[in-house]
Amino acid sequence: MTSNTFTVYWTQSAQNDLIDIIDYISLDSYDIANQKFTLIKNHAVKLEKNPTRGRIVPELLLYNIDNYRELIISPWRMIYKIEASDVYIIALFDGRRNFEDILLRRIIKE
Repeated sequence: MTSNTFTVYWTQSAQNDLIDIIDYISLDSYDIANQKFTLIKNHAVKLEKNPTRGRIVPELLLYNIDNYRELIISPWRMIYKIEASDVYIIALFDGRRNFEDILLRRIIKE
C-alpha cells in the first residue's frame, strides 16, 4: 500500500504573515508566542497527510473559485492551495479581519 503524502510549502507571503504574528505575540509573552508558533506549524504538517481537511474558502466560492482551502486555527485562517501532490500555504491572517480587504491589499502590493 502506498501512502499519499503531500509536500507542504510556505509561500514567502505566508512566511511573512507567520513572522508578523509571532513577533506581535512575543511583545507580550515569548512563551505564548512559541506555543502559537508550534500550534500553527503542527496544523501545516497535518496537511501532508490530509490536505482536503480544510474547507473551501467561502468568500472565494462566491466567485466560483473553489481551489483554495482554509484551516481555522482560531483566531487565524490559514489559506492554502493543493496542486498535484503539493500544498502551498498562501496566507495566514487574523480571521477577525476582512478577507477581501487583505486580498486586495496583497494584489495591490504585488
